[in-house]
Amino acid sequence: MSQLPAVLITGASTGIGAIYADRFARRGHDLVLVARDIARMEAVAGRLRQETGVTIDILQADLTQPADLAKVETRLRDDAHIGILVNNAGTAIGGTFVEQSTDDMSRLVALNTTALVRLASAIAPRLAKVGEGAIVNIGSVVGLAPEFGMSVYGATKAFVLFLSQGLDLELGPKGVYVQAVLPATTRTEIWEHVGADVNAMNNVMEVADLVDAALVGFDRREPVTIPPLHDAGQWDAFDAARKAMLGNLVNALPAERYRRLA
Repeated sequence: MSQLPAVLITGASTGIGAIYADRFARRGHDLVLVARDIARMEAVAGRLRQETGVTIDILQADLTQPADLAKVETRLRDDAHIGILVNNAGTAIGGTFVEQSTDDMSRLVALNTTALVRLASAIAPRLAKVGEGAIVNIGSVVGLAPEFGMSVYGATKAFVLFLSQGLDLELGPKGVYVQAVLPATTRTEIWEHVGADVNAMNNVMEVADLVDAALVGFDRREPVTIPPLHDAGQWDAFDAARKAMLGNLVNALPAERYRRLA
C-alpha cells in the first residue's frame, strides 16, 4: 500500500472503538466507522474530520443481523484502501449461566465471535494476497480466567484469543499482522449491560490508557497484548508451559493414569 491504509473499526461509536478512531485518525489514517448508533458515530467523525482532516466513512450496522454483517463484509472484501481491521464490537450480559436466557447468550455469541470471525475472514484473503495489513481483535483477560465467573462471555473471549493466535501463525508468514488485545476492567458502557456500576469497582483502567497501551503493542507487533499485566514474564511463562505440552498431546495410548483402576 503506497499510502497509509484506512482502518475499519467496529463498535466505533463510543468507548474503546471511539478512542481507536481518535488515535488512528491522529496518525493520518482514513477511517471507516461501524456501529449501531449513527448519531454518536457522526459526532466522533465530525470532530475528527475537523481536527485531523482525514476521510471518515460511516456504516450503520447491527453486527448480529445477517444483512448488516454482510454489508460490512462486502466493504472489507472490496475496498482495497482498508488495510487494518479493528474487531472491537462486543457485549456482555449479566447473571450466572443458569440465569441467562438462551436468546441473550445466542446474541452474545453472535456479536463476540461470529461477527468477529466473519469480518476477519472477509479481509484476510485480500491482505494475504498483497502481503501486508493488520487485524486487531479485542479480547479480554476473562478469556483466561473461568474463575471470574462470566462463563459465556469468557468463552467468547477465549475464542478471540485462540483465533488470533491461530491467524498469527497462518497469516504472519504472509505479511499480515494479527494482534489480540486483552483488557481487564475498563471504564466503558459494557458494564451497564451487566447491571454493574463501574464507578464502584477497583482497579478500573481508563479507555484512553487501554488503547494507548494496545497501540504500543501494535507498533511492536506483539501477537498478544495485555495492558493490565505488569509482569510480562507471567504471560511468557504461561505460553511457554502451553507450548511445552505440545509434543505430549498426541499419543497412541492413553496416559498411564487412565489405564489403572483406582
